[in-house]
Amino acid sequence: MILIVNTTTDLDITGKISSELDKKGTDFCIMEAGEKKIGHCIGCNYCWLKDPGVCTVKDDMEEILRKAVKSDQIWVITDSVLDFVSPKAKNVVDRLIPLATMYLKFEGNQMRHVLRYGKGLDFGVIVKDVVDMEYMGWWSERVAVNFGGKSKGAFRTEETEEAVRCMCS
Repeated sequence: MILIVNTTTDLDITGKISSELDKKGTDFCIMEAGEKKIGHCIGCNYCWLKDPGVCTVKDDMEEILRKAVKSDQIWVITDSVLDFVSPKAKNVVDRLIPLATMYLKFEGNQMRHVLRYGKGLDFGVIVKDVVDMEYMGWWSERVAVNFGGKSKGAFRTEETEEAVRCMCS
């Protein structure tokens, strides 16, 4: 399943993506998070130590985490703020940490968290405004690697057809 989290208030973007994915018969879920309350990670390690896989911050992110566990890919649609993703989009990505454990392992010359549910999560980002797309591509790769998956890339909202092709490949 593909999970698409729209952190903007622009519903036209997800409408276009939804129609393209429907045509391809793809299993997907769109979560409109633009108006939802999603706080930042407070770094308490509760999700690792006290109640594994459960975040101590009780807000609308819980619903996204439940869907993420069942997903093979997660895509975040975001506005641009200071040439990066919006704070809400960054919160969504940071708060995915319960999908990993506190245990570490080496992969090549890099240290990675051991995944809690034994499967990776591919990651992609769709950015609404002007940003350095090369940097967004690099960031997408780093997020995917941290969650044991592959980067599906970084796209502008004008490139939704290309993004959908990547989702389905």
